[in-house]
Amino acid sequence: MVSRLEELIAELCPDGVDYKPFGKSATILRGASPRPIKNFITTDDDGVNWIKIGDVAVGSKYVTHTREKITVEGSEKSRSVKKGDFILSNSMSFGRPYILAINGCIHDGWLAISDYKDSYITDFLYHLLNSTSVQQEMVKRASFGGAVQNLNADIVKALVLPVPPMPVQEEIVHILDNFTELTAELTAELTAELTARKQQYEYYRDSMLTFGDDVEWNSLENSIISLTTGLNPRQFFSLNTDDAENYYVTIRELQNNTVVFSEKTDRINDRALKLCNNRSNLDIGDVLFSGTGTIGETAVIEDKPTNWNIKEGVYSIKPKQNKIIPRFLMHLLKTEQIRKAYLSKAAGGTVKSVPMKEMRKLQIPVPSILEQKRIVEKLDRFDKLCNDISEGLPAEIKARQQQYEYYRDKLLTFKEKEVSVNE
Repeated sequence: MVSRLEELIAELCPDGVDYKPFGKSATILRGASPRPIKNFITTDDDGVNWIKIGDVAVGSKYVTHTREKITVEGSEKSRSVKKGDFILSNSMSFGRPYILAINGCIHDGWLAISDYKDSYITDFLYHLLNSTSVQQEMVKRASFGGAVQNLNADIVKALVLPVPPMPVQEEIVHILDNFTELTAELTAELTAELTARKQQYEYYRDSMLTFGDDVEWNSLENSIISLTTGLNPRQFFSLNTDDAENYYVTIRELQNNTVVFSEKTDRINDRALKLCNNRSNLDIGDVLFSGTGTIGETAVIEDKPTNWNIKEGVYSIKPKQNKIIPRFLMHLLKTEQIRKAYLSKAAGGTVKSVPMKEMRKLQIPVPSILEQKRIVEKLDRFDKLCNDISEGLPAEIKARQQQYEYYRDKLLTFKEKEVSVNE
């Protein structure tokens, strides 16, 4: 059965689609900043929207608001953009397109794309700029000697893009919008299922770890050998030097009660590692606890740390294992009852911390080792079941997204029309 899209292509572009440098289909300009920008920020009603990367939520398609405005005078020294224009970030995580739903101004960290509507439908251009081939081409053209540079206007102008007939563009947008809607519905269902499973596990864990006066309650300090923290670079060492081959663990690496390294994990050299070791003295069975920022993330060290250590603000709790089992303490620190106790002691401004002296005073239940082992065995079994589900559901969500991207890229791949030598 021939699809509507196939019919349109056979009718309107049977010999292929025109490919043109993007600069011939649109106006592409770099933003500009009035300096110093602080002199032009205003709260006046006649202020002009000042669009920054922080105004765009992750995964958003549109720019709908700004947190700041600049004066009319400042806007005259900047780059004005209007509803329906595109903007692209030209540095760091660059190349992601956003459609403007507001008028405003952009600084030199953005590129503006306008005057494209004779060649492209807005939503079609959005899908095209997001396609894998275009994104990869932008990265390739902005990379010199392996280092990623800024994505400048000339690079974007030189992108050679297909310009299919408008009815073909409309049909592709219709297909992709339907696919996106179905994917979003399924993702919402899977996310709800994952949330329900986590809530079920947390309820089960908190129920098992709720104790009254029938067990001994004591300060954390009386159940542990030590509570230490890592070392921040400051004047002591630098991160990610040429000779840095060891991992520097932050809160980001504390995931699902274990330490997870990734390409984003910072590195330190051997000298820095030795300095960190002298402070934290990590060993098997230590419970790691994030005492700053996102407070309460935990992990138990299962293998002797030989090539990593922790930053300041990640606490290392060394239990007296004849009194409290490391994994029992880890589970306990995650319960609502104990979390309320240590979070009530958090102090500081924007980034809060639980002082180490307050952590040492934390009152915790300490049942018999036999009872701890029984609870840990059940929680670990339930935790594994939930983690298996947790791993499966995100994998399914990711698979749906990959399926959409594959389908989108196929739809946006066209036979190129041969150009006659007489043209």
